[in-house]
Amino acid sequence: MKKYILLGIILLFLAACSEDNASPNDRFQTFITHWNEQAYNEMYTLFSSETKTSYSEEESIERQAGIYESMGVSNVEVSFDALDEESINTAFEEGKAEIPFHVEMDTLAGPVTFDYSATLVQEGEEEEKNWFVQWDSGFIYPELKNGGEIRLETIEPKRGEILDRNNIPLALNDEVYEVGLVPEKLAGNSNEQVANLLGISVDSIDKALQANWVQPNSFVPLKQISPSNETVVNQLLEVPGVLINSDVGRVYPAGEAAAHLVGYLRTVRADDFEEFDESQYAPDDMIGARGLERLYEAELKGQEGVQIYISKEDEENVILAEKPVQNGENITLTIDINAQQRVYVAYDGDAGTTAAIDPKTGETLALVSSPAFDPNEIMYGTSEDIWERLEGNEKQPLINRSISTFAPGSVLKPITAAIGLKNGSINPEEGFEIEGLTWSKGEEWGGYEVTRVSTSNGPVDLRDALVRSDNIYFAMQAVKMGADKFVKGMEEFGFGEEIPYSYPTTASMISNSGSLDDEVLLVNSSYGQGEVQMSAIHLASAYTTFLNDGKMIKPTIFADEEDGQVWKEDLITEEQSDIIQEALRAVVTDGAVKEAQKADFPISGKTGTVELKLTLEEEDGAINSWFVGYPTDDQDILIAMMIEQTQDKESGYVMQKVTNLLTEFKKQ
Repeated sequence: MKKYILLGIILLFLAACSEDNASPNDRFQTFITHWNEQAYNEMYTLFSSETKTSYSEEESIERQAGIYESMGVSNVEVSFDALDEESINTAFEEGKAEIPFHVEMDTLAGPVTFDYSATLVQEGEEEEKNWFVQWDSGFIYPELKNGGEIRLETIEPKRGEILDRNNIPLALNDEVYEVGLVPEKLAGNSNEQVANLLGISVDSIDKALQANWVQPNSFVPLKQISPSNETVVNQLLEVPGVLINSDVGRVYPAGEAAAHLVGYLRTVRADDFEEFDESQYAPDDMIGARGLERLYEAELKGQEGVQIYISKEDEENVILAEKPVQNGENITLTIDINAQQRVYVAYDGDAGTTAAIDPKTGETLALVSSPAFDPNEIMYGTSEDIWERLEGNEKQPLINRSISTFAPGSVLKPITAAIGLKNGSINPEEGFEIEGLTWSKGEEWGGYEVTRVSTSNGPVDLRDALVRSDNIYFAMQAVKMGADKFVKGMEEFGFGEEIPYSYPTTASMISNSGSLDDEVLLVNSSYGQGEVQMSAIHLASAYTTFLNDGKMIKPTIFADEEDGQVWKEDLITEEQSDIIQEALRAVVTDGAVKEAQKADFPISGKTGTVELKLTLEEEDGAINSWFVGYPTDDQDILIAMMIEQTQDKESGYVMQKVTNLLTEFKKQ
């Protein structure tokens, strides 16, 4: 009987010892908690003594942390199925436990999952025994247990191209030359010669040659240049140490003609990350700097491909995760590159802007800002002072006039007429008796006078006022109409609101405040002066109202946008549209400026001049001139052109250019 009592006491003692020591489950749970938190220091404290002999703390932490960082690891989740009671008892008997576990994590190349098994061993004195993990490289990924390296390879996406309506490139990826130096082949003043030919500084060359990675036989890239620059290419090849490789770069076939519209690329900068995701760019990546290249950077750039794999000598790579490359999207515009170039050439160095659209569909055929710059020269040119020249040019070629607003002058008068016709304040058959060249309300206006360009013989009605561009008629109508009705009508024509255009453009405005509390400001606004500001694309769109029975067509610039969308409707009736159309034709046939009559097909349109006086007392100021014109019968293109500083040009200067352009378009 005493034997049995003694045996029971021994069993109870052993059980008590087992309960006092942490189980393998508890210990491994602590380990994977640290793992999930990527607390590598804490993980190392749970390594077995054998593991610590094989891996120093620094080596272990740096290896796992470095691999995880290079893979872009996040959201680590390690889990395991706890050992049952029988397995725990066996583990205590043997001093060793095997615990299968499962790992999931996200990486730059996508999710990675694997299963592995951990061996835990008991270590320590009897009363302080605990379980420790026999760690090996298989914990990072099983294939690494017997050696190998995890590598990451990125595949750069091909940037999307920008195409015109006929799939002719406005921006494409094409061959360029990359000029570099091979240090061991340099001689004498090679650096100075290369700096002069490439338009870069000697310091920048020295800095490139002193980079840590550079070896005597390395190719050290300096700059990309255009293959078309044959003279410079040949001169560079004569310099000792110069090597020129073929590369792929962004090329702009339309050059200056589409520079503001399309833009160009430059090396990414820190301030770009206020707008774009920094993780998507390496330090030397290119990014859109202006125009569509900037506006649609995300779509054009694409997404780089990533492959994470294990590399072992004399064995095939083991793919852990792979994210396929996504090339950038091509963007197809409604722009016609031929029309774009013709309009730009027509400026012949003058400053201004033009919007040419199809007035029935709203498609933009040309959107030009002049003067401009050559994006190819900016990216691949060899002139060191290019920015100094552009910024110092008094015609300001860096300003994108196509998205800017300007005073429209008399080209606004058909819009004022439409507003008055709709609200009933203008009777097209009613004539105003107007004497002389000036009109004023005297002291009520502080002596301000409205001036017109010619006197009239008899009453002035709407048609006559549009043909002769009579400021006084429209001033009188504005007073009769009143500010509230005029402002309401202007707002119905889209003033004061964002233009629904995929190429962001400055909103047109009625006045600085949006209201017309001053009657002098009201009358000036009625004929497009005062504080009225309008973009060329808005002006062109506004004129579509007269060709579509009172519907203003929404302007589009991308080929996949729906044609013929109505931006504003019921602005005037069909009958009122006919009245304005007839007057716009009479502007050409009966007006003082008759250049458009020289075309062999009928043209309709409206001229406008804007005096840019700094003060009311100033007698002479600079003049901007407008002409909005279209083929009277076909109505398949409408051009709104503005040229700055025309005070020294002959009468009808802009009308003649638009007439020539319409004639060219008819021939194509």
